[in-house]
Amino acid sequence: MPREDMLQEANANCSRQGKNACRRLIARIAVAACLTFPARGLGQERIDPMAAAVAQRFTMIEHSFVGLADAMPAEKYAFKPANGEFHDVRTFGEQVKHVACSNFAFFNQIEKREPPPRCGAGGPSPAKTKAELMTYLRESFAYAGRVLRTMTPANALEPAGGPYGGMSTRLGLATLAVWHASDHYGQLVIYLRMNGIVPPASQRHSRPQ
Repeated sequence: MPREDMLQEANANCSRQGKNACRRLIARIAVAACLTFPARGLGQERIDPMAAAVAQRFTMIEHSFVGLADAMPAEKYAFKPANGEFHDVRTFGEQVKHVACSNFAFFNQIEKREPPPRCGAGGPSPAKTKAELMTYLRESFAYAGRVLRTMTPANALEPAGGPYGGMSTRLGLATLAVWHASDHYGQLVIYLRMNGIVPPASQRHSRPQ
C-alpha cells in the first residue's frame, strides 16, 4: 500500500478510536512506512537487473573465496602442494594475491583505466602477511562490486579489455572475473583440504535439535 494511502487510512480510523489511540496508530504506521519505503535521500541506489544478476554470482564467489582465505592459518600461507603434478605452482598466499590483483585488473579495464602490471606474478602490491593479503583481497572485491553496479544494458556491450583477458566488452570482462575467482577458489579448496581444513562454504553446520 502506498505511504499516503496508509496514512489516510490511519486518519479515517482516528474518529473511531479516540485521540490517544489515533496517535499510537499513526506512529506505528509511520515507522512501518519508513522501513518499507526507504528515503531516496539516504543514498539508496538502483541497480540494473542485468548488473544485479551478474553481481549476485560475483557476491557468491566473493563470500566463498574470502571465507576460504581467512580459514587458512597465517603460518600456512607459504604452503603449496609438493606431491603429484604440482610443479611450479603458487603458494596459498600467492594465489590469494593473484586473485586480488586480477580483480583490480579486470575492473580497471572495464573502467578504461590502466590495470596493475604483472598480476600473474603477484602484481605491484606490497602485501605479504595474511592480514595484509586479506585486506587487499577484500578491497579488490569491494572495488569490483562498485564498478559492476554501474553496468547497464546501454554500456554492457561497450568494447573493453587489455592485457587481462584480451579485448572483450564490459559484460564479458565482468563474467570473466567471476570465472577467474571461481577457478582459483577450486584450486585453493585442495590446498585447504590437504591441510586438514574443510572450506567454510562446504562445512555442515549443525542445526538445533
